[in-house]
This record gives sequence, structure tokens and C-alpha cells, in this order.
Amino acid sequence: MNTPRDDRTTDVHPVDLGAPADPSTPADESITHPPAVIDPSAPVEPTSAPAPTSHAKIKPTRISGTWVAVIVAIFVLIFLLVFILQNLTDVTIHFLGGAFTLPLGVALLFASIGGALLVALVGAARIMQLRRQTKRALR
Repeated sequence: MNTPRDDRTTDVHPVDLGAPADPSTPADESITHPPAVIDPSAPVEPTSAPAPTSHAKIKPTRISGTWVAVIVAIFVLIFLLVFILQNLTDVTIHFLGGAFTLPLGVALLFASIGGALLVALVGAARIMQLRRQTKRALR
């Protein structure tokens, strides 16, 4: 039974055998060629075991930190929503000569937002002060 032999079906790329690739061939050559078909009756060549990989610790990135902050913020918002919904009793708030009637949860939410804005303003002023001092020191 004589069948024409197609050399392309028995050629094996060096990367397929575990051998180092020829540096003169492009790196993406194995991607452009279809996988080689190996003749089952051909002798099997031993391949080298893959080199052990080093387990270098990956440093956290800004994106991963952002995702952690987003997840924490979602949980905080859920707890705030539950708190507000459980504290819907109307209370009278007296502030700067005015009197307001609000649900207790909403009033406490406004108070916490006001406190956060105050802390942010003081922090921003301190950051600007330190930047000015740093620029003067570098001159």
C-alpha cells in the first residue's frame, strides 16, 4: 500500500519537542502553523522536563487596591442603607436657629457626610502645605 508522503504532516516544530526554538525563526511562527501531526509508528524522542518556575511574589497594583476599596465601599453603603431604613422615626433637628424634621437615619447620614467633608478639607490643606514645603526645600 503505497501512499504519497506529505512531509508537512511529520515535521515537528522544535518548540513541540521541548527543544529551544531556532532564534532565526520568528517568535509567533508556531501560532501561524497548524499543529503538527506525528506518525504513531515513529520512535518517540525523549523531551526535557520543563524548568521549574520561580514563585516570585506579585506586588499589588493600584488597580487591585481600587477594587478592594470599591468592595469595601459597597459593603459600607449596604450597611448605611440598612441603618437608614431601620431608623425612619422623625426627629427635630435644631441647627443655626432653624428647626428641621427629618428621619433619624437621614439626619445622622447628613452629619457623617458633613464630618467627612470637614476632615477632607483639613487633609487637603495639610497636603497643599507639605507640597509647598517640599518645593521650597528642593530649590
